[in-house]
Amino acid sequence: MTDELEDVRRTVADLAAGIVCAYVANNRLPLSDLPKLIASVQAALNGLPYGQQPTAAPDLKVTEAQIRKSITPDALISFIDGKLYKVLKRHLRMHGLDGPAYRGRYGLPPDYPMVAPSYSARRADISRGIRSNRSRP
Repeated sequence: MTDELEDVRRTVADLAAGIVCAYVANNRLPLSDLPKLIASVQAALNGLPYGQQPTAAPDLKVTEAQIRKSITPDALISFIDGKLYKVLKRHLRMHGLDGPAYRGRYGLPPDYPMVAPSYSARRADISRGIRSNRSRP
């Protein structure tokens, strides 16, 4: 029984280390907050009943300033992982979301773009070029 308990403890520690590493790799974090992050992840994992899946993330509302900062001309900054994307569709699908669900989860307006403005403009130019070539004899 003690060996099984020790294996579970090692597994929880490995999972906590992996989660913390992934978070720190994708987010800015002051060095002084690292011990708190490790402790909270460890506590969260220890609090899960063995074999039970964690519940879905709660809906997080973002401020208007964060929304404005997330839309750059060349990319959109995801509220899920903070990375830059030209198109959010595939990224959202990997997290089990679609456009309306993503907007709802983070309190985004209904007209929040799912494609970076410059990428959308470039695709529109390509489409116009294709249409104008078709109309020529």
